[in-house]
This record gives sequence, structure tokens and C-alpha cells, in this order.
Amino acid sequence: MLKRLILVAGSCSSSDDPPVRQTPLLSPSDKAELSREFPGVELDAPAPPRGEPHAAHAAIDARAWRASALDLWALDTHLHALDARGSFDLWIGGLDRDGAARTAYEVLTRCQRFIRRRNLASASAVFARVFTRHRDLYDLDRPLVRADYDHAVDVWQWMLRLEPRASVAAQAAALFHDVERLVSEANVRIEHRAADYQAFKDEHARRGAALTRSALADLGLAPEVLERVGALVASHERPGDDADLALLNDADALSFFSLNSGGFLDYYGPEHTRAKVAYTLRRLRPEARARLPRIRCCPEVEAMILGEPRRASAPAPAATQA
Repeated sequence: MLKRLILVAGSCSSSDDPPVRQTPLLSPSDKAELSREFPGVELDAPAPPRGEPHAAHAAIDARAWRASALDLWALDTHLHALDARGSFDLWIGGLDRDGAARTAYEVLTRCQRFIRRRNLASASAVFARVFTRHRDLYDLDRPLVRADYDHAVDVWQWMLRLEPRASVAAQAAALFHDVERLVSEANVRIEHRAADYQAFKDEHARRGAALTRSALADLGLAPEVLERVGALVASHERPGDDADLALLNDADALSFFSLNSGGFLDYYGPEHTRAKVAYTLRRLRPEARARLPRIRCCPEVEAMILGEPRRASAPAPAATQA
């Protein structure tokens, strides 16, 4: 679990001690905002003096991050290994005071699944069982399964950022909304081949709801909560007026942009990614969409986002949504 964020003006690496920084890089207001968005992480922590041992950590060069030149697959692999062993620190080097807050926000957004914040509804023993049951369904040595698991946890974390009072049913639905992919797309993605994309997605949601109800049936959730979770999963591919469903759609869409869009582009190529971007933008409510300028995407996806605003309200062609 991510414990501390260490910001340094000089370079740092996974093996070298960074230069000691004498003054904080975050202003009090920036630090307060980041603390609200990412509770539980010690922000702008001082680097240990040279020569002293320091905690397990991952290092990011801010200049490579800003240039979209960072190997995100290698970073994720390292972060997963650290997380499996316990708490760890995240170091960001090469910063200046003017850009420190923005870079910290973007990096923490992408790494928020290693924070795993909870609220009162998810700090219970029954939700701990829900979380463990979800984790036990996933073989994390399989790349596509790992990607789906990371997305599920990230959607859950986005949900709590958007609505700190999210219900236990909404949070469980965030974790389980794409569980059907363990059956249909664990080895290779097939959704782009669907003749009727919306029908494919509706079936994905329907089957996912059945799998969710079965997985959660013996964990002690109240019957009405279990039914609510299933209903949200069953409906999550069709935006509606239900507050929890809209929240789930916002969190799902933001997670695509902040965590998955670069890998999606690599896997599917630009044509299908452009359709996915357009479809995902249409799922975002205005208040959630307003967060997009503060999310770091690869330049190609950023260009697709900027090219879509005027078309965001138009219906998507059923065969090209993704």
C-alpha cells in the first residue's frame, strides 16, 4: 500500500539516494487539496539523508512523466511487487515548485489503486469479505486479468473520490461491474468484433450481474443490498438517472482515461480507441468530465478527447462503441 509521497527537485532512481531537499515543493493549499483527494498518503515527505536506509520505494522522473516517455508497464510491475510485500513510498524526482502539485496529482491519480481508501460503508467486516472474494476470483499472473482487476479497484477508488459517502452497494458494484470478462475475455479481447456492440455489452452486464450475485451470496450482505449490487452491475452499460448508476458510470469512464486508455490504444489501435473515447465521453456527467484536464493521458488519447467535445451529445453508432 502506498504510504508516502516524496518529492525532490533533483533526479532520483530506484537505486540512488536523491539529493536532500531543504524546503517543501508543495504550497499549503496544494498540500491540503491533495490530502483531500488522496487521504492516507503522507504528502511531500522529506527524503532520508544520504547514506541512511530508506523504505521500499518506486521512483518516477517528472520530466519523463510530463513527456509521456515513462514505461508504465514497468512501473506497474514494480508497484505491484512492492504492494504485495506491504507499504512502500513513491518518489518523484526532477520537479520544480511550479509543476510539483500538478505532477503529484496526476501520478497519484494513476496510482490511487495502491491507496485503497475506504469510507464508513466499506470499513466493515462484510465489505472486507467482499473485497477478498473479488480478489480471489482473479489470476493476477495473466496480463488481461491483471488489467481488469486493476481497473476494478481503480473504479472503486474513483467512486470514493467522486462521492465520499458512496454506499456499500455502489462500492461493491464498482469492484464487480466487469467480472464477466473473466469468462469471456480473460485470454483475448473480443468486444471489438461484436456485430451489435450494445447487445454485446448488455449481455456482458446481464451475465456479470448473475456472477456477482452468486459470488456475494454467502458473505453476509443484507438481501436488499445484494439485490441492489446485482441491479447496478446489470445496468452499468446503459447510463440512467439512478444516482448510484450515474456515479458508477462516471467512475468507470474516468478510470478508462486515467489508467487504461494508453494500454487500450496499444492493444486495439487508433480507430477503435477513437470510438471508445467518444463513447466514454458520452457517459460522463459534466462535473466528472471537468476532471479530464487534470488527468494525464498519452498525447494520442488527449488529441482524441479534444477532438470530441462537439460530438459528445450525439448517439454512438451501435457497432462502433467500445
